[in-house]
Amino acid sequence: MTEADIRRLIAAERSDLAALLRDLPADQWDAPTLCEGWRVREVVAHVTMPYRYSTPRFLFELAKSRARFNPMSDRLARQDAAALTADELVATLEANVNHPWKPPGGGFEGALSHDVIHGLDITVGLGLDRKVPSEQLSVVLGGLSPKHLKYFGVDLTGTELRADDLDWTYGSGRPVSGSAQDLLLMVCGRSLPAGRLRTS
Repeated sequence: MTEADIRRLIAAERSDLAALLRDLPADQWDAPTLCEGWRVREVVAHVTMPYRYSTPRFLFELAKSRARFNPMSDRLARQDAAALTADELVATLEANVNHPWKPPGGGFEGALSHDVIHGLDITVGLGLDRKVPSEQLSVVLGGLSPKHLKYFGVDLTGTELRADDLDWTYGSGRPVSGSAQDLLLMVCGRSLPAGRLRTS
């Protein structure tokens, strides 16, 4: 898949999320997501952070957090969620569907993963029946590596993941089956609603 193809998928994913958020009832912006401790508004603030912060500002904020990315992300998500309205957050996402941001070392595949995972944090957390297109999921799951599992603190030793709706497996051992997007969330260390995955 070419860089242009990946960027097309990123734009599609951001557009879909923006449309969903534009129609979200006001009270659901304060509902919890699969990101522990974050409501919808904190997740959207985090997703849109790369579009709102220049590189010097980002480095300044990182230095304030003693070069610890996760504490910085949490602090800024909470700060920005309190300062920006839901309409402002959605408008930022809508205006940046083609933004060329890439996470350090992650390339455009990493940007797509970021958008897909955090979109699922919102939709699954709210119980919405949104299915991520298989084209996006194939790219994200195809890039899965032990490095990612280590980052999320997930141990799949002796486990094979099997997607029901996509030609994808990962690992070896006792099968764990479910939808591709639910398996992705498992790999990211998210706590899924009961009954979403099956073991055999």
